[in-house]
Amino acid sequence: MIRFPFRERKASQAAAYLLKLHGNEMHYLLLIKLLYLADRQALVDRGLPITGDRLVSMDYGPVLSKVKDLLTMEPEPEVDGTTWREYVSEPANYKVKGQQVDPDADELSEYELAILEEIHAEYGSMDRFELSKWTHDLPEWTDPHGSSLPIDPKDILQHAGKSGDEIAEIADEAEQLAFMRKVLAIN
Repeated sequence: MIRFPFRERKASQAAAYLLKLHGNEMHYLLLIKLLYLADRQALVDRGLPITGDRLVSMDYGPVLSKVKDLLTMEPEPEVDGTTWREYVSEPANYKVKGQQVDPDADELSEYELAILEEIHAEYGSMDRFELSKWTHDLPEWTDPHGSSLPIDPKDILQHAGKSGDEIAEIADEAEQLAFMRKVLAIN
């Protein structure tokens, strides 16, 4: 299984950016799906997702595991003191709002901002349940029957037509990145 290091601040900024594009409020199921699709697109395009979150199949389709928890539970502060709640409100009636009018995006590259814009333009106007149902047709999703099942990024890459060598290189780079972040104690 390919594992990327999760970056809460970067995930928070990506969520806040999508909220900004959406008028600063949306149903959290829609936000979860848009973030998943953005991570998936970045993974396929460049071998590196935006958030680095763990991918899982759930009843409503594939999701980013930690992002789902951050949206639905009280997040803990990151080591640097930044929390998800600095960027995204607690849910109220299943909707969340951006906490800043013009949120920081210093963790996001121009490429990543463009992916978020592209994903929002393509899927942001869909009904949350319509998009959820649509994600059931993604080849990596497996019905978890009320639970959750891990999604290996290799499956996404294979379905996108990446070769075994390309996938091995992505896996090696993910391992090196995780090691460097751990050694340097980067969050």
